[in-house]
Amino acid sequence: MNKKQSYFIQTDLIFIFVLFVCVSLLAIYNAQQLEQYEGTNFVLRQILWFGIGVCFVAAIQFLDLEQLYKASIYIYGASIFVLILLLISPESIAKTINGAKSWFTLPGLSLQPAEFTKITTILYLSAVISRHKVKFEVSNVKTDIFLLIKLLLITAVPVLLILMQPDFGTAMVYLFIVGMMIILSGINWKLITSLIVIISTASAAVIGFIIRFPTLAQELIGIRQYQVNRILTWFDPTQQSSDATYHFDRAYLALGSGQLFGKGMGSLEVNYPEAHTDFIFSVIGESFGFIGSALVIFLYFMLLYKLVTLGLTIYKHSSFGSYFCFGFLSLLLIHVFQNIGMTLGIMPITGIPLLLISYGGSSILSTMLGLGIVYRIAVEYTIQNDYLFK
Repeated sequence: MNKKQSYFIQTDLIFIFVLFVCVSLLAIYNAQQLEQYEGTNFVLRQILWFGIGVCFVAAIQFLDLEQLYKASIYIYGASIFVLILLLISPESIAKTINGAKSWFTLPGLSLQPAEFTKITTILYLSAVISRHKVKFEVSNVKTDIFLLIKLLLITAVPVLLILMQPDFGTAMVYLFIVGMMIILSGINWKLITSLIVIISTASAAVIGFIIRFPTLAQELIGIRQYQVNRILTWFDPTQQSSDATYHFDRAYLALGSGQLFGKGMGSLEVNYPEAHTDFIFSVIGESFGFIGSALVIFLYFMLLYKLVTLGLTIYKHSSFGSYFCFGFLSLLLIHVFQNIGMTLGIMPITGIPLLLISYGGSSILSTMLGLGIVYRIAVEYTIQNDYLFK
């Protein structure tokens, strides 16, 4: 009995999760000391979201990978339906915030469906790749093109719906995820290289067009003025007004002012918007300095390393589980790189949170949903490995 129970105690994942919770709560506690957050308590709300997230993880343990594999298409379909429902919902329950209709706003609760669709899309992509590998044990150019088209179409549906909100930052996350999964799916490198060249050329052309003709870009592409400003600020901040570079300047000032060891708890001096969400890494830098920031990055490295090792070891038992691990890894990777990158000024400013640390119900719950599936994968690997060596 004790042996069976031990399968569900994945010490390394629990340890990493507890560390993330501690970092998140400490950073958010410090952020809410700033003047603009007077009288608010984001820490208690974040504890609530983590608590609900743990319930998600526990609930997923009642399902095995085979059940998740079979249900992936229905889960994906349901998430797409919710995205469509969001677009057609009245303003009373789906308000337009900052020019984007991305949230269901209910009394005392706001949820962003696109965050959850990231996980359901990864789940379905993993199932499709796994099923394709079983059906076509020996691949060729024709089968690789067929798989490539399927993966792109599956991702295109949520991306187009999210662009209609519009939310370009979140849409880019989906494209990075599918790009990583295409690379890891074993598709012929000539096809992948051709795709990378096409996408890179198109992206460079679009960015160049926006920089050269910002007004015309707003009319033809539908991009908004604040998005144009963010791209121009990222490309050449020295040529922009102080208003356009305000977010970056304040966040960068806060990050640098922490120096080596930081100012400590409750000692923040630099005020800037969205300190508890988008710019939480600046809070960490100001509070705990370079040392604290480096430790947080190392904590992400620990989680990414666990996903890599788990993905590689589970492959023989479940290719579906393996592909999900790598898909979830790509989600974490792009969020961490983009969020920290925009704080450092090497990436344009977007509303992409630092997963497992930034405040936010949708962000925490969707990430915990993904972690729950990863946890189940680890449990099944432990069970399989135990049976193998009996």
